[in-house]
Amino acid sequence: MSNASLVTVFILMGFPHAPALDAPLFGIFLVAYVLTVLGNLLILLVIRVDSHLHTPMYYFLTNLSFIDMWFSTVTVPKMLMTLVFPSGRAISFHSCVAQLYFFLFLGSTECFLYTVMSYDRYLAISYPLRYTSMMSGSTCALLATGTWLSGSLHSAVQTILTFHLPYCGPNQIQHYFCDAPPILKLSCADTSANEMVIFVNIGVVASGCFLLIVLSYVSIVCSILQIHTSEGRHRAFQTCVSHCTVVLCFFIPCVFIYLRPGSRDAVDGVVAVFYTVLTPLLNPVVYTLRNKEVKKAVLKLRDKVAHSQRE
Repeated sequence: MSNASLVTVFILMGFPHAPALDAPLFGIFLVAYVLTVLGNLLILLVIRVDSHLHTPMYYFLTNLSFIDMWFSTVTVPKMLMTLVFPSGRAISFHSCVAQLYFFLFLGSTECFLYTVMSYDRYLAISYPLRYTSMMSGSTCALLATGTWLSGSLHSAVQTILTFHLPYCGPNQIQHYFCDAPPILKLSCADTSANEMVIFVNIGVVASGCFLLIVLSYVSIVCSILQIHTSEGRHRAFQTCVSHCTVVLCFFIPCVFIYLRPGSRDAVDGVVAVFYTVLTPLLNPVVYTLRNKEVKKAVLKLRDKVAHSQRE
């Protein structure tokens, strides 16, 4: 961090809305956050206790649920504070640094994890007989570790680039959490080089991951079309629909905010709600309601709990 940074506290201005909507928005986001945490905890618990779900696909899903639970926790509680407490808008300089780091860390790790999950589905459908040996426990652990380490490195670079600049003037962040684009607008130095590096960095990571996911699914579709039975094709498509849904809900808002020229604070704030609030909530819903194995495991867990209570 630069020693020229004189700002010690930032003020999060939130996203533009009428003051009368503070209470309704607080209620909506609070319910969404609680459901997100409980839903992802349920997935973690179900996969943990059901031995039938101890497969590579669900191993990566546990990583995704763990990320989503904390990804939402990094931003939503602070947003709730800004809606009900005027003093809740304040965030210290170092807390802002930490929030940006963990936001980018979890977000980029999720981006890499979606890519690994698409590769896993490609191997499962294209090489069903060799899948078990190709996606062994050690391979899964190595791929998962790689996503976490890559996310950490990517986040560290972005955070250092952002807070290496001096901040000595205005301290009002036109957003509801500390994100790089609105923070850079407050710097009292030229940010053009930083903006370009961040644009290229995020562009390479997001575009690269999305391209690999698309290539994986093109190969998957080609493999599915070679399946002779309609039942087999339907089952193969079903295993991929959930993943495609959450991938699109994650990547489209990110591309809209980070990979377009210019920035509109009001629009960016609203769009950011999709991947900070709705996507972490959508994942457990999609993977439970559209997945027969997970639904069966949830019902089995419910029956076990009911049986133990009767005893």
